[in-house]
Amino acid sequence: MANSTEPSSSLSFTSSSHLSNGSFSHNISYSSVSESGPNLEVISLSKLSSSLEQLLVDSTSDYSDAEITVEGTPVGVHRCILAARSKFFHDLFKREKESSDKEGKPKYCISELLPYGKVGYEAFFIFLSYLYTGKLKHYPMEVSTCVDDICAHDACNPAINFAVEMMYASSIFQVPELASLFQRRLLNFVEKALVEDVIPILLVAFHCQSSQLLAQCVDRVARSDLDTICIDKELPSEVAEEIRMLRRKSLPEDEDNTLSVNPLQEKRIRRIHKALDSDDVELVRLLLSESDITLDEANALHYAAAYCDPKVLSEVLGLGLANVNLRNSRGYTVLHIGAMRKEPSVIVSLLTKGACASDLTFDGRSAVTICRRLTRPKDYNTKTEQGKETNKDRICVDVLEREMRRNPMAGDAFNTSQTFADDLHMKLLYLENRGCIYEIIEIRDSLISSDLAFVYLVRLVAFARLFFPTEAKLAMHIAHTETTDEFSGVAAPKGSSGNLREVDLNETPVMQNRRLRSRMEALMKTVEMGQRYFPHCSEVLDKFMEDDLPDLFYLEKGNHYEQRVKRTRFMELKEEVQKAFSKDKAEHSGLSSASSSSCLKDGGKYKLRKL
Repeated sequence: MANSTEPSSSLSFTSSSHLSNGSFSHNISYSSVSESGPNLEVISLSKLSSSLEQLLVDSTSDYSDAEITVEGTPVGVHRCILAARSKFFHDLFKREKESSDKEGKPKYCISELLPYGKVGYEAFFIFLSYLYTGKLKHYPMEVSTCVDDICAHDACNPAINFAVEMMYASSIFQVPELASLFQRRLLNFVEKALVEDVIPILLVAFHCQSSQLLAQCVDRVARSDLDTICIDKELPSEVAEEIRMLRRKSLPEDEDNTLSVNPLQEKRIRRIHKALDSDDVELVRLLLSESDITLDEANALHYAAAYCDPKVLSEVLGLGLANVNLRNSRGYTVLHIGAMRKEPSVIVSLLTKGACASDLTFDGRSAVTICRRLTRPKDYNTKTEQGKETNKDRICVDVLEREMRRNPMAGDAFNTSQTFADDLHMKLLYLENRGCIYEIIEIRDSLISSDLAFVYLVRLVAFARLFFPTEAKLAMHIAHTETTDEFSGVAAPKGSSGNLREVDLNETPVMQNRRLRSRMEALMKTVEMGQRYFPHCSEVLDKFMEDDLPDLFYLEKGNHYEQRVKRTRFMELKEEVQKAFSKDKAEHSGLSSASSSSCLKDGGKYKLRKL
C-alpha cells in the first residue's frame, strides 16, 4: 500500500519527575502512527491510571509503605509514587531514610507537614488521587456545597474553602500544575463571593505567594465596605496596610479628611475592644464611665460576638447598656455576626436577650440563611452517636430555625397558621410533660421538699448530659451552671450524690436553705433552656423521668439478677432515645426545606424594620 490516508494520532503527557541536576519537571511526549493503532497510548495510559488508582482505593489489598493521618483517619500511601510526583514528599522521604533506621511504616500527621492552615480528608484524598492517576476527580458534594437549598453553590463558603484547601495542598506539596489550576478557579470566585468569603482566598494567596491572586483579593477588599477592625484582626499586617493605602488613594483629596474617623474616638473604641480581648468587662465599664463613648458606638456587641469568649459576650449583654438588635455600618445585626461565627452559645445568648432572628441583611439574608450557607452537608447530616458531641454547625442551624418557628414575629418566612398551631402544640407538650417541674416550684419553700426537688432536677440534667452532651452543655452554659459540682456527683458510681449532702458545721439552716434554692433555681433554668431549644430531647427526658429511670442511675445496686434487668432496661431506653433524636433531626430537615422554599417564594416581601 502506498501512502496511507488514515490520520495519525499523538498524545502529550506531562509528568513531574526528578532529574539528576535537581530540576523537577519534564515533558514526555508520546506519538503513535496509525499502523500501530491510533489509541494505543491513550488506552495504555488509561489502564495505568486505573491500576494505580486501585492501589489507593482498594482496602482489601494494602501494599502501602507509609501512613498519613488526616482528620483522625489514617491514609495508606506509597512513597515511591508520592516521591516521583511531588518534590516535597521526595525530600521528606529522603530525609527520613537518611536520619532514621526504624522498622515498619513511617507515620505522619498532615498537620505536622503543613506550616499553617489545614487540609481536610476529602481534599487530601482528591489530591492523592491526582498524584496516583493524573486525573482530577469531581468535588465531593458533601464538602463543597452548603445546606441552603436555594444556593447555586457557585461561590458559597464551603465551595470556596474546598478550592482553598486544594490549592494549599498543591502549593505546599509542590505540584505546580495543580496549584496553577486552583489559582485560576479561585480567581473566578473573587468577584462573585461575599467579601468576608474572600478572606480565606486572600490568606491562601498570601501564604502560597500567589501574587496575581493576592493582588486581585486585595483590590476587592479595598473596594468593599469591610470594616477596618475586621481587616486588622483577620489579615496579615502588611496586607492590611496595603488595603488602607489603596482606600486612601481612592478618595478624592477634599474627602480624605472629612470621611476619616475622629482619632480620639477611634482610640477610645480600640481601648474598649482591647478590654474585651482581655476578657475584662469591668475595665469596659470603667472606660465607658470615663468617656462619652457608648457600647453601641463602639459596636461592642458585634465585636464580642465575632472575636471574644462567649462568656464575655454574655457578661456584656448582662450590663444592659447595648442594643442587641443594633446594625453595624454593613447592615449586620449582632445575631448575623454570631451566625457567621457558628458558635451555639453565642447565638443562644443573643436570642435569650431578645435578638430578632427574622431581621435581614441589606441583601436579604437572615441569620439562619447565613448559617446554612456556611454549613457543609457533611457536618449537617452526620449521624451523631450516643454520648458523643453533636456538630456545632448543626446545632446553630437548628436553634435559629427553632427560634424562627417559635417566634410569631418571624414574618413571612413560615406559614403563620402553621406556626401558630406548632407553637400551641409545643405549649401543650410543655404543660403536659413538665407538670412535675411546676410541682417542684410549688414546694420549693420547704427545705426538705427542696432537697427532693433538687435530687430530681440533678438527675434530669445528668441524664440529659448522658445522651445529649453538646445540647446539655449549651443549655448549662446559658444558664450559668457550668461550674455546679452536683452534675459530676450524680454520675458517680455506687449512688454517690456528690456534695449535695455534705455537712458544713458553720452553715445555718437559713444558709443551707438559700444554698439549696440557688442550686435548684440554676438547675431549673437549665431545664427551661433545654426545653426551649431542644424540645424533643426534653420530651424524652420527661418520659423517662416518669418511668423507672431514677433506679437505673445506680446500675450496680441490687443482686446480680437485678443488675442484669436494670442494664437490659437501660439499653432499651438508650435505643428509644436514639429513635427520638433521629425523629427530631428529621423534623429539622423538613423544617429546613420548608423554610428555604418559603424564603425563596416570599423573599421580596421582607422589609427591614428598626426595633
